[in-house]
Amino acid sequence: MSIKQISAFVENKPGQLAKFTDVLTQHGIDMRALSLAETEDFGIVRVITDDSYKTACVLKEAGYIFSITPVIAVEIPDIPGGLNKVLHLLNDKGVNIEYTYAFTARKQDTAYMIFRVTDNEAAAEILKDNGICMFDLEDID
Repeated sequence: MSIKQISAFVENKPGQLAKFTDVLTQHGIDMRALSLAETEDFGIVRVITDDSYKTACVLKEAGYIFSITPVIAVEIPDIPGGLNKVLHLLNDKGVNIEYTYAFTARKQDTAYMIFRVTDNEAAAEILKDNGICMFDLEDID
């Protein structure tokens, strides 16, 4: 089970992130999660939206360079060690985590995390076998 993440390049200059979100806002696209990584010259905006196909279309029309990446979304108990357990489960089975980021949840005592791993299917199986819930965008309130 994976969801589609859009990763777009933006210049590392004042106002560029606002221009990016302007494009999404003008087209009624709802961001569910966002992560920004930067270098001196550019940034990579990673977003999970309510409609990845529409997002890709409007970003292409607006001239953005982007890619679509399958990632997994995991529901983790919001307790000390909740994330640590997931990290060890994946590590112990040899699944490399390329990056991860969290986003807010409306469900009490729950943390939502996005994981980009080397093998989505293996990670999903490991997590499922250990009682860790994965979810689709439809599951997010």
